[in-house]
Amino acid sequence: MSRIAHLAPLPTHSSAETLNQACFCRTLNESRLREQFERDPSLKGLMQSITQTRPHLCSSTVVFLADEMKQKMTATIAAIEHVMALPAYQSLALARAPAIAQHAFGPLGVCMGFDFHLGVGGPQLIEINTNAGGALLNVALARAQETCCEEMDWAFAPKASHDTLEPTFFNMFVAEWQRQRGKAALAYVVIVDDDPAAQYLAPEFELFRQLFVRHGVTAGIADPSALEWHDGKLWHQGLVVDLVYNRLTDFYLSEPKHQALKRAYEAGAVVLTPHPRAHALYADKRNLIALSQDDLLATWGVAKADRGVLQAGVPLTQLVTAERADELWAQRRQLFFKPVASFGGKAAYRGDKLTRRVWGEILAGDFVAQALVPPGQRLIEVDGLQTDLKFDIRAYTYAGQVQLLAARMYAGQTTNFRTQGGGFAPVIVVPPHGAH
Repeated sequence: MSRIAHLAPLPTHSSAETLNQACFCRTLNESRLREQFERDPSLKGLMQSITQTRPHLCSSTVVFLADEMKQKMTATIAAIEHVMALPAYQSLALARAPAIAQHAFGPLGVCMGFDFHLGVGGPQLIEINTNAGGALLNVALARAQETCCEEMDWAFAPKASHDTLEPTFFNMFVAEWQRQRGKAALAYVVIVDDDPAAQYLAPEFELFRQLFVRHGVTAGIADPSALEWHDGKLWHQGLVVDLVYNRLTDFYLSEPKHQALKRAYEAGAVVLTPHPRAHALYADKRNLIALSQDDLLATWGVAKADRGVLQAGVPLTQLVTAERADELWAQRRQLFFKPVASFGGKAAYRGDKLTRRVWGEILAGDFVAQALVPPGQRLIEVDGLQTDLKFDIRAYTYAGQVQLLAARMYAGQTTNFRTQGGGFAPVIVVPPHGAH
């Protein structure tokens, strides 16, 4: 496998910022990645399929992150979890959600994703996703890296944490099951999305299916139209479905083709994760308004330490209304506009790129305006040319605990998996000066 050499030797104790601009070696071992993707014989050819149909899914390098930044992300997530446990917060978030979000069957929601940009003062939370994709893809990516030079051996030393991640993810689903079903046996899991084979992250569905199978649980992948609701149970291909790993972006199951799943969920007949309640509490962009309002948090009794963390880590967010239209338009260059229920950067706009036509659409829709925090910058080489890409950091969590950090590299306004040299990338945490 070819590699790209450093232009100059790196300092012994390089900062994460320096490494992101100076260490642009290719560290992905594609043969090793193929082994990770195709460990099960049934997945033979998966790597070739990804290369042909999703060429920008995985970057060939890594992103470096200062340990201090990691600690601040962890603290921000913990503070958010503290706030979200408060009755006042839950009342506010659930009051604007439909009836299906009021159900509390016990599960918390798997694969929570907290997405950050790295601001001047530290990491800034951009959004929270309840069905964040890429977790198992990033486990495989992390295992497929190799050192680019002797100076970087510390960064690519084998890590025991990578070996425990798959059991960690499986145990997350078991915990969800037990929160609703206690000690009953988990027999059949179905991974559900619309036209799953056509989804960009479809390869990950196969990895999750194999994860369940390796742990003795029968698993399938299905379009929701293949599910049936009768006799008080949810069925798929003649089998009773115990648990649904929900990858749908119809967060409240309002579409007609999702009605079998909706009825089973409302009846408590299937464990659904993530679920509508989790979306209402975490992923509705209007929640960022409350999390960035210190005065409101103080009236709820949020601890001063947590409020300080949230002031530093959650950009000020406002609801876009007709009454604020002139003020927000005047401030647009410092703002980023997002639909309250969007995902994957859809219909999200940098204020400095807005046209009057798009501004009219924003005013007519349900949008929030968030203080603009530029993404991080990562210098890489693409076809021999130095290219500066943007990146964000995603923290995959469960029950408030960070399981894995990964980066998404891209060009343009938002992450898109269409950028040459971009895609998911492992995160290498750079220890404090003198620690490596």
